[in-house]
Amino acid sequence: MQDTRNVYDSVAVESDLILRQLKCLAQDTPFHAVKTGALGNASIVEALLAFLADHPAVPLIVDPVIKAAGGGDLADEALIDRMRRTLFQRAEVITPNGVELAQLSGEQDPAKAADQLLSEGCGSVLATGGHGLGQSIVNVLYRSGQEPMEWRLDRIGGEYHGTGCTLAAALAAGRAQGLSLEEAIAQAQTFVSGAIGSALAVGRGQPVPDRHYKRNI
Repeated sequence: MQDTRNVYDSVAVESDLILRQLKCLAQDTPFHAVKTGALGNASIVEALLAFLADHPAVPLIVDPVIKAAGGGDLADEALIDRMRRTLFQRAEVITPNGVELAQLSGEQDPAKAADQLLSEGCGSVLATGGHGLGQSIVNVLYRSGQEPMEWRLDRIGGEYHGTGCTLAAALAAGRAQGLSLEEAIAQAQTFVSGAIGSALAVGRGQPVPDRHYKRNI
């Protein structure tokens, strides 16, 4: 149960139903990328991994949603633990914001936090800066054995509902198009910036990025 202000309650879908739905879709249409958001519980992680075991080449983008922007909890400790121990190892990239990155790793410094997750087997970490301060949004891609790669975007004032999931979904769309991870991140950021610039005030809480804004990307 959710509005533009917060999440008030949630009920996880039965994990077996999710697995059967994924298999049903796979028989009908190809998968070129998979993006996850709020997963519900640890058993859903296992269902997703069981499906992905038959699709090893499909890129997995994980938006590790833990809390709603309004503060509502979206993941318990069992789910967080299962994501860290299993799902992150399968992911091509995870896209935590600053709060999520600290909670997942136990480290407040973003670089140390990313290193901790990478040392546990995470493929790569895109630390997003949308919830930070300053005139620029700074997103940093961390990968083992490579120098961090940084992108900067002008910050548009205020908080917006759904920017993190919009970024992760746009990133997944770019990977599905065949773009490299770096190209997909750059394209996704351009998309999100435009969507925020055309944000819609649909309720009494945070404006919502307009995912249908006219774009040329």
